Amino acid sequence: MTRVMLIVNPSSGNETAEEYATYAREKLQQKYDEVETVWTEKRWDATRFAAQASKDRYEAVFALGGDGTVSECINGIAEKEYRPDFGFIPLGTVNDLGRVLGISMNPEQAIEDIPKLTTRLIDVGKVNEHYFADVLAIGSIPEAVHDVSVEQKTRLGTMAYIMEGARALKDNETLHFQLSLDDETAEFDSFLVLVALSNSIGGIQTMIPQAAVDDGYLHALALKRGKVVDKLNIVPKIFSGKVTENETVYYRPFKQGTVEIRENKKVTVNVDGDEGDALPLNLKVLPQHIRCFVPEGTDKEKLKRRLV
Repeated sequence: MTRVMLIVNPSSGNETAEEYATYAREKLQQKYDEVETVWTEKRWDATRFAAQASKDRYEAVFALGGDGTVSECINGIAEKEYRPDFGFIPLGTVNDLGRVLGISMNPEQAIEDIPKLTTRLIDVGKVNEHYFADVLAIGSIPEAVHDVSVEQKTRLGTMAYIMEGARALKDNETLHFQLSLDDETAEFDSFLVLVALSNSIGGIQTMIPQAAVDDGYLHALALKRGKVVDKLNIVPKIFSGKVTENETVYYRPFKQGTVEIRENKKVTVNVDGDEGDALPLNLKVLPQHIRCFVPEGTDKEKLKRRLV
């Protein structure tokens, strides 16, 4: 008998998750003998549910929610010796992992695709004792994003992040970072340091074009301190896929490393959209660690790009 656990976050996607849960269950019943539906009420519930599914050796875990729910589920299975196949229906504000895996951003279509899904192995990042599937963000902009409420995200979507980020950018507050990545150490002042697993950050799929979900690397990108005009000049390069070529940008692919600051203050990292640990951070990549469901016909070459 095959079993799948459907983990539903009722506050995701403009609070429409409940409308899709029944439909998702119906589609999952076409693939599995037993479908168990569980509902999150607080942070880390999804991690606890996914860990239980792993312990009970369910064939699969599906998440119905946003980036935070996806990240929590991955935290629940990443450290386990037995890891169920993982799938999700994107309902959140950004949904970076769904975009790079070719999953429809239309929840109804994503659910409709469930019976004919195939699988791909994807990388997972580890930060201290936790795991992430998308991106870490450190600096004044992520600090401001921490203040975005659920109500703001529900009402404004991605614009809520943009508004708070713009306010932080105007303040021009930087930190002095030290990054030790594989065999290289770099120091600089920056208002934003990112560590990503794919080319999509904040829904922008041209941010780090060299990155792929299964290339076996983490990708560090930092915007160094500079004049306002320098920051404005970076914007068109982001959308043209040339931001990593800018002299005011630090970029480095790596497998393991540390991130710390020289200032004597508490600075927390934003992990897949939620507040995470305080610096310093120990980072490593777990190559092709989780088998993830993707739509049939997804371009394999795109998913298997390697660094050149």
